Amino acid sequence: MSVPNNLIEGLNFLRPRDKSGKHQKVTDYYGENTFDIQTAEEIPDSIKEEINEAIHSNSHISKAQAEIVAKAVTKWALDKGATHFCHWFQPLTGSTAEKHDAFLDFDYSTGRPIEKLSASQLIQGEPDASSFPNGGSRSTFEARGYTAWDLTSPMFLIGTGESKTLCIPTAFVSYHGEALDIKTPLLRSVSTLGESAKKFFHLTGETNVDRVIVTCGAEQEYFLVDKSYYNLREDLVMTGRTLFGAPSTKNQQLDDHYFGAINERVLAFMEELDYELHKLGIPAKTRHNEVAPGQFELAQIFRDANVSADNNHMVMATIENVAIRHGFVALLHEKPFAGINGSGKHLNWSLASDTGINLLDPGSEPHQNYRFLAFTSVVIAAVHRHAKLLRASIASHSNDHRLGANEAPPSIISVFTGSTIERIFKAIKEGEEFSPESQTILDLGAGALAKLPKDNTDRNRTSPFAFTGNKFEFRACGSDQSIGFPLTILNGAVTAVLDEANNLLEAKIRDGVSIDQALLDICHTFINESWDIIFNGDGYSQAWLEEAQKRGLPNLKTTADSLNVLVDREETAFLTKHGIYRESELDTRYNVLLETYITKRNIEFNTLSNMVNQLVIPAALNYKAKLTSSIAASKAIKVEASVEIEILKDLQFSLEAVFEQNRNLKNALAGLADVHDEEKVAHSLAYDLMPISEMIADHCGRLESIIPDDLWPVPTYFEMLFLI
Repeated sequence: MSVPNNLIEGLNFLRPRDKSGKHQKVTDYYGENTFDIQTAEEIPDSIKEEINEAIHSNSHISKAQAEIVAKAVTKWALDKGATHFCHWFQPLTGSTAEKHDAFLDFDYSTGRPIEKLSASQLIQGEPDASSFPNGGSRSTFEARGYTAWDLTSPMFLIGTGESKTLCIPTAFVSYHGEALDIKTPLLRSVSTLGESAKKFFHLTGETNVDRVIVTCGAEQEYFLVDKSYYNLREDLVMTGRTLFGAPSTKNQQLDDHYFGAINERVLAFMEELDYELHKLGIPAKTRHNEVAPGQFELAQIFRDANVSADNNHMVMATIENVAIRHGFVALLHEKPFAGINGSGKHLNWSLASDTGINLLDPGSEPHQNYRFLAFTSVVIAAVHRHAKLLRASIASHSNDHRLGANEAPPSIISVFTGSTIERIFKAIKEGEEFSPESQTILDLGAGALAKLPKDNTDRNRTSPFAFTGNKFEFRACGSDQSIGFPLTILNGAVTAVLDEANNLLEAKIRDGVSIDQALLDICHTFINESWDIIFNGDGYSQAWLEEAQKRGLPNLKTTADSLNVLVDREETAFLTKHGIYRESELDTRYNVLLETYITKRNIEFNTLSNMVNQLVIPAALNYKAKLTSSIAASKAIKVEASVEIEILKDLQFSLEAVFEQNRNLKNALAGLADVHDEEKVAHSLAYDLMPISEMIADHCGRLESIIPDDLWPVPTYFEMLFLI
């Protein structure tokens, strides 16, 4: 396809300046679009303390307190140019939802218009819940749902120019109090894990710990394509990924895009993106080119898990909005282009006390840090026991394309500890003394370079769950998904094992065992139990697939294989026991996720079939006609047409193949319409129809490589990935 002449060269982003003309520092505008109760001048200090206590004690605030906050945030928002407010929530669509209401009201004593946000409007909303996914947990006519203000996540402003909207982060529940969102179970899991971790601290001598915070930071990968190309690809518009495309001769073989110099147009986008995120109080820290051409990453600083989950939704939305202003479209799909790396969202996770102790910080001598070793063994045991649920928590039709490829961890859940931690655990497991090696200093061979101490762990990009120095990194999460669901499952899994560890600790201390020895005993117990899940090798290798099978580790290859664990009462018992989910809420999630998988696969396959019929086959027939005319003209003047004949043969072979496979796909889709068992439908989509679609994509790619560029009807990988 010919290159459009409307490529946008890029927009300059002008950093804000102060009154003297100097560039403002990030700290000058950081958080200016976020309302902080603790710094609001209109809220008395006594009310701030009461609200802070309510947040930390997981209790409610009074209507009188809410009224004071409502007045303060209304004044702040109006001064910032806001005209509307909304309850901002996370339904089971995987994205966010908002209904904007104007501040406009009337003073009925005078009949004059006023701006107002009441305490009741702040605390609770009542959106029509009938059109949100509910997994059959309620009837269509039961439309009532409630949103409830989340005090732990700050309110913020969205919008550009003259009109802004105040967003109030909220939970979303049904009329009967069932969670219809991602946030509510996450908040429950954060609370239960925090309490268990506080008890663990107290049992191990840190009795001054009042609160333990679950922290995380999400790394967000994404692609940018020029908007003019995006609009010409029906598959990108409809599904978020290209359903076919011939690979460009150069893609990522040279590894020259990763950490390379950032394209000027892209850098202007990144600068504005950071600016908008910093104004929202989102601590965007790192930006760089990723491995694949056209692929990039943004990472943020660790913070409270619930706020971080909210922030990641805002990050995704802001990436998409700012990209449009720069003539790009951001692709958050896990695998928008075949044959090159897809995008993930590495979920960095840890726990920290209010006194500053990170439970996953090994210190300089990890073999003597018994609390660290015991807690790490708890996490490893949690992952081992609940690997199936963790796999299900990151399952989606789009992530299925990425997991197990050469840029993402396999679908087998394992834990990478690094060689030092593994040797310590092995010594504990076998009852041997551990002899630490002296810290290795890397010899860089140049005296002018600083000496680098070698870390206790390397990084293993093939591991789905890796210890990376002072945190665990859940690397299997998809780039397009909400991190709230995998976070909730992980928190719940660790809570269940940590409660068990606390009971063992209490019993041993009661029996006169020293705290250090009790921690080592616990470590010994859990490492023995979960040793099989520790793997520090190459997760991409066939040898690991075979070894994992010998170890009895589950390998749930697709979403269709994974989701039924959500309705396995034995597998999910720990979640209901700790009040993180009700059984009915798990049923809802299973039904919603299964229906979503089926629906999105159907959209993909129907889009592919339509593009083949409307674009690919007509382009092939057009070129065939030109070749036929050329051959006829050559014969008329008695000139050899052997080249045209060979091209025509190749063209005809792929044309017939794509026509036949497309017919097979349509017939298979029609056949599934009569199947009412959704699990069977999902498995057929994954294992019967997906291979057909891949054959169609392969033949389309062959046709693309045969048909001249000016006759090919859609933008190519070369154009989309390199002409930005």
